[in-house]
Amino acid sequence: QVQLVESGGGLVQTGGSLRLSCVASGRTFGRYVLGWFRQAPDKEREFVATIHWGGYITNYADSVKGRFTISRDNAKNTVYLHMNTLKPEDTAVYYCAAGPTFGVRRNQYVYWGQGTQVTVSS
Repeated sequence: QVQLVESGGGLVQTGGSLRLSCVASGRTFGRYVLGWFRQAPDKEREFVATIHWGGYITNYADSVKGRFTISRDNAKNTVYLHMNTLKPEDTAVYYCAAGPTFGVRRNQYVYWGQGTQVTVSS
């Protein structure tokens, strides 16, 4: 069992930056692929970024490529999402997720956090 708790969301102006954090419980954190997803009002939850268990393979949605960076610190059981050059369309609830396989589909992730709100004002 893995429990995930996100933090770091908030209100930011267009062009600003935020860093989201997700702390996981459990001693097997390093064995999981970690991902970030987001869900805007009245929209489906969508993939944002993912990172392999070793931290050396990442993948990003086209909409955030070049602006967001995912990283992990297995010693701290934490995964981060560094978000730069934020746009109003990045406004959403951001969820951290953990799963056994590397991929972009929601059903590849078994454990989910409760989400943290990111709001980008224009």
